[in-house]
Amino acid sequence: MHLSTKLIHQNNVSHDSAAVIPPMILSTTFERGENGLDYPGGFLYSRYDNPNRRSLEEKLAGLEQGAAAICFSSGLAATNAVLQTLQPGDHLLIPDDIYFAVRSLLDQVFSGFQLSYSVIDMTNATNIEKAILPHTKLLWIETPSNPSLKITDIAAAVTIAKKNNLIVVVDNTWSTPHCTNPLLMGADIVLHSTTKYLGGHSDLLGGVLICKELNPLTEKLRTIQKLGGAVPSAFDCWLLCRSLTTFIARMEIHSKNGLALASWLEGRKEIEKVYYPGLPSHPQHSIAVKQMHNGFSGMLSILVKGNQESALQLAAKLQLFKHATSLGGVESLIEHRKSVEGPSSATPENLLRISVGIEHINDLISDFEQAFEQMHA
Repeated sequence: MHLSTKLIHQNNVSHDSAAVIPPMILSTTFERGENGLDYPGGFLYSRYDNPNRRSLEEKLAGLEQGAAAICFSSGLAATNAVLQTLQPGDHLLIPDDIYFAVRSLLDQVFSGFQLSYSVIDMTNATNIEKAILPHTKLLWIETPSNPSLKITDIAAAVTIAKKNNLIVVVDNTWSTPHCTNPLLMGADIVLHSTTKYLGGHSDLLGGVLICKELNPLTEKLRTIQKLGGAVPSAFDCWLLCRSLTTFIARMEIHSKNGLALASWLEGRKEIEKVYYPGLPSHPQHSIAVKQMHNGFSGMLSILVKGNQESALQLAAKLQLFKHATSLGGVESLIEHRKSVEGPSSATPENLLRISVGIEHINDLISDFEQAFEQMHA
């Protein structure tokens, strides 16, 4: 079966009611067998496992073609779990345009854990090799990056990492497995904030780590999930399984709309620069073409001519694009990242990040047209 069919029909919660839609199991605990020792239903306690979470993890593992998926209550909880596998004194490499909360997590939560990191421009793989130290253990890749949409050559980075015995983690939230499959390029772990494109409706929080192999690292991550307790609720798991049934259909529209809007905005005099890997003008377009398929997803960023005030003015005049954080939902969003990330952010003050939804593209373009007209009035 094709992937879109599998996501609807495979790995669903089993039940005897003949209901077409899989049920939601809200019970936090499960009955023991007659001998008082075993669990005939296969479940003990919902922090450890739950029918809806197991269904979700099986679907997500198949989606990324991995051996196991480990779900968490948010993308940052999943990130936190990866960092907890490191030892005091370990060193990691992170992109210079990494999602700001990951760096904040390293600086504010793990500052006392004796971890160190180097910030690398990963658009050139040789920079990775030069930055590796004797105690480097992990390479963290985010492609496209947030919010500048830099592209890392995953295969080239993995080749360097494996020569130096590094674990490779790829945040695939923006590209999604519809466009990129990092595990097939040799990455060890793929991370998603499932809140975003996989959830797709801005109504759930979640995160997942999908491991290429079943090994001691996978088991350690599973232990952190169970004992750390940052697990998604049965309801969030049920919602996410529901969302996955339309994932392929949604991503087709997100990617088509993203390219169309990016191409149109690139020709506007009010815009200084458009960052979208599907544009030939993107500095790493050739890499994106090589490792992304089925389009280039629905995320782009623009530099508005002028300053922060100009960017905020444009965002305020849009009507369909809601000025709000997050991304990957069916609705189009726009956000001024500098004001979210704070004064230490390296993001340009005139940058707006755009999550292109699945509305009709002509309506989205018309919204920008009317906003530009208001700015010139």
